[in-house]
Amino acid sequence: MTDASQPNANILLDLVQMKMPFGKYKDTLLCDLPVSYLEWFSREGFPPGKLGMQLATMFEIKINGLEYLLKPLKNKQQPRYR
Repeated sequence: MTDASQPNANILLDLVQMKMPFGKYKDTLLCDLPVSYLEWFSREGFPPGKLGMQLATMFEIKINGLEYLLKPLKNKQQPRYR
């Protein structure tokens, strides 16, 4: 059993590895999506499931100025599709 109060490093890794699967920014790494696009999802509703959780997480990271947390991970990773 995992402790829900501890951050899951895999969530952050996914943000620097996975690409947006559809829409205007298809094939853009989730961590590279512009905040305006994430704001749109915030207003209109994030997609269901894992992608929605990832986009909501990326939105929170960007609006709180925490992108620096992703830089070391991004520098070590290659993009992947899911």
